[in-house]
Amino acid sequence: MQENVVLVDPEDRPLGEMEKMEAHRRGVLHRAFSVFVFNRNGELLLQRRALDKYHSRGLWSNTCCSHPRPGETVEEAAVRRLREEMGMRCELEKSFTFVYRSTLDRGLIEHEYDHVLVGWCDTQPKINPHEVAEWRYASPAVIRQELIENAGDYTSWFRICFERAAHSAHNWPTS
Repeated sequence: MQENVVLVDPEDRPLGEMEKMEAHRRGVLHRAFSVFVFNRNGELLLQRRALDKYHSRGLWSNTCCSHPRPGETVEEAAVRRLREEMGMRCELEKSFTFVYRSTLDRGLIEHEYDHVLVGWCDTQPKINPHEVAEWRYASPAVIRQELIENAGDYTSWFRICFERAAHSAHNWPTS
């Protein structure tokens, strides 16, 4: 099944669609999202990407990430992928956006307008082994130390947006 991504301009205005792998081969700016789920202790749910992913295989990253399908909102896509990758549901809030371009393995380029969503949940994930090799909760302090010592063990986008997303860990909803 062909999967298309939404091409956007630097202000996130849609410009059209392109097949996902072609967009990554050409490094065309497209819409994406990254989900960060924290537990009540302020720890981030990390995933290590499956070893057969099309890029960034075996690297640690945020709870889940992907691309909205054409006609799908970022929020709908984030809820869908959190369920598909991690087997869990939780309320998500939009936090911030950023644009990045990163050369990856296998000759691919991530050039994304990334929407970051944050959630709070104490549910244990039920991972999809085709997407996720393993998971763990870690405190922002532990992650910061790991990024200093072994930054290459983490995905490029995670290294860019982790600090900003980590500030949300202190905002466990009270309602």
